[in-house]
Amino acid sequence: MSDTVVKLTTKKDWTSDQEVRWCPGCGDYGILLAVQQLMPDLGVNPENTVFISGIGCSSRFPYYMNTYGIHSIHGRAPAIATGVAVARPDLDVWVITGDGDGLSIGGNHLIHALRRNVNLTILLFNNRIYGLTKGQYSPTSELGKVTKSTPLGSIDPPFNPLAVALGAEASFVARTHDLDRKHMTEIFRAAHDHRGAAFVEIFQNCNVFNDAAFDDITGRERRAEMMIDLHHGEPIRFGVDGSRGVVMGADGQLRLVDVADVGAEALLIHDAHRNDPSLAFALARLSHDDHSPTPFGVFRSVERPDYGASVSAQLAAASTHKGPADLAALLRSNGTWTVANPN
Repeated sequence: MSDTVVKLTTKKDWTSDQEVRWCPGCGDYGILLAVQQLMPDLGVNPENTVFISGIGCSSRFPYYMNTYGIHSIHGRAPAIATGVAVARPDLDVWVITGDGDGLSIGGNHLIHALRRNVNLTILLFNNRIYGLTKGQYSPTSELGKVTKSTPLGSIDPPFNPLAVALGAEASFVARTHDLDRKHMTEIFRAAHDHRGAAFVEIFQNCNVFNDAAFDDITGRERRAEMMIDLHHGEPIRFGVDGSRGVVMGADGQLRLVDVADVGAEALLIHDAHRNDPSLAFALARLSHDDHSPTPFGVFRSVERPDYGASVSAQLAAASTHKGPADLAALLRSNGTWTVANPN
């Protein structure tokens, strides 16, 4: 971040004058409100903040933030954001994407932004459907999903967004959902404060084309027994009065247990700062379907050099050893040739 004095702002200062145009009842409204209410507390200025999106319902997001924004092309938001973050390390750069935009046409750009550890806050809205184009199956749609593009049911095994991010060695990986503003705010704040590539999956309801996809997990009456809240350094417990928990067997597999059967001392202690991502990966794959307990919170948060800082250090070292960069000399260095005029 820059040394610019941070002004006191309110939600109104971060809200644009554009009419919000999502379907009534869409989960995107809750996510937008959580971000707008959080921004005044982050110690940044609107003029030093950029929201970059691709294509999809979620990608309307930059219009509704009173900041700089780029509504880019399908899947390319991480690539464009990489350029912004590296060229202007003083800016606060967010990427808004969806399960289709980020994991289908944009999958390659996403994994490389995570691999490089570019200093970005990436929010992936996962509704397991293509909403903007009216209901085709997406890379996260479950097996057997019947849609306009899979009338006999999807035969594609779905991506697990957290597993993809962890496989790309993302230094910060988390999950939240659109029905709990407090939880979203906590997760977004932690992601923003992380130096490097922060990836957050958000379970987001599309009430038109995939309504109630997550109700068995995030529905208010189901949360206590279905949502596993992860807290670094604490035993992993859930259920009414913490009656259930997670243990790791001798084979390395994670299992759900009744605490009364194994004792509290047997429960797995969550370690989000563990450099080896295998534990976070196992937690990301703990739930087998939409009807089994599912972890939420910060799965991994580790420190490693961010891409922009490494590039800046490399440029500074080159300038020290070789003097100021001379672009014209570089363009005319070895490997150039002259094409003769045939006339």
